[in-house]
Amino acid sequence: MSAVAWIAAASLAAWLWLLVGQGFFWRTDLRLPPRREPEHWPSVCVVVPARDEAEVLPTSLPSLLAQDYPGRAEVFLVDDGSGDGTGELARVLSARHGGLPLTVTSPGEPPAGWTGKLWAVRHGMTLARAREPEYLLLTDADIAHEPDSLRELVAAATTGGYDLVSQMARLRVASAWERLVVPAFVYFFAQLYPFRWIARKGGRTAAAAGGCVLLRADAADRARVPDAIRHAVIDDVALARAVKGAGGHIWLGLAERVDSVRPYPRLADLWRMVTRSAYAQLRHNPALLVATVAGLVVVYVAPPVALCAGLAAGSAGAALPGGLAWLVMTATYLPMLRYYRQPLWLALTLPATGFLYLLMTVDSAVQHYRGRGAAWKGRTYARPDTAAAEESRP
Repeated sequence: MSAVAWIAAASLAAWLWLLVGQGFFWRTDLRLPPRREPEHWPSVCVVVPARDEAEVLPTSLPSLLAQDYPGRAEVFLVDDGSGDGTGELARVLSARHGGLPLTVTSPGEPPAGWTGKLWAVRHGMTLARAREPEYLLLTDADIAHEPDSLRELVAAATTGGYDLVSQMARLRVASAWERLVVPAFVYFFAQLYPFRWIARKGGRTAAAAGGCVLLRADAADRARVPDAIRHAVIDDVALARAVKGAGGHIWLGLAERVDSVRPYPRLADLWRMVTRSAYAQLRHNPALLVATVAGLVVVYVAPPVALCAGLAAGSAGAALPGGLAWLVMTATYLPMLRYYRQPLWLALTLPATGFLYLLMTVDSAVQHYRGRGAAWKGRTYARPDTAAAEESRP
């Protein structure tokens, strides 16, 4: 067998494993678990960290203020050093739309060792705890909620006994680049963190989607959140790990009535979204980077290359496993495209998107070693061990 045939065979074996052995990650039927309305609706404080969000706030914030929740609820918007009038706009929107009580506050610049978002979350949680809420809803400023979103989240948490219930908001898919990249982003995330494994008590897999996280206040205290994860760039996964590590029961699934309104119309916008955290996902480990690049090549790039090369050379040993691997890959991507209401033919583009993510991952590492890694909205964060060292200096 030729080298191409061997690689194609390895790719097919990988895809057969992914099809049945990776928690059926490709299925998109995991929505909010069965739930019933509680006899007593617990109190909830909503914490919204916001930095330069004036563009999306007129759509997202009114949806939070309009929540049809039977219990006591209020919203804390933490203006994280915005330069576009985010805080003042929030006050104007609250006066205009009414609804849940809104408090707008600002924590100042984060100290050494804290990411800006988690410093803002800490400030909001501190204010919220004065109200002694039973639950905290942590949601991003670009997330729009249907009026029953909070009610459904709380009902799911109380019915299932969950300490953390998170929904992956449906991201915006409008531009050509969004159609190519966004569904694949969620698909890759589910492949890394199969949702069915996350809900297993005692299991090692833990993840959340930071745009929508309902968290029991006492579970946050047990996990020392957010102080225990103050360095985290991928804060949602770190949050879920902390809660599960402290004995919490967590759940993550796809959303039906929670949407991100943030636009990513250009490739450059999506590129920044991925590169700011891709190398952090690999724990800034060069060996993991090399293994990831090799894996992406074998799993995503090799199947169409082997099929075409095999057909051109008349080699069934390369063409057949390459074609079958591409077929399995395509079939597993179809449910995500249906969830995002996109043309099914886009499944054939997944190898190209996988190669694009490969380039983004490499660029994330390059930016890290140039000192520009994890850059977001004017801030650049050091790797956790460096941040910890700086924090410990007198």
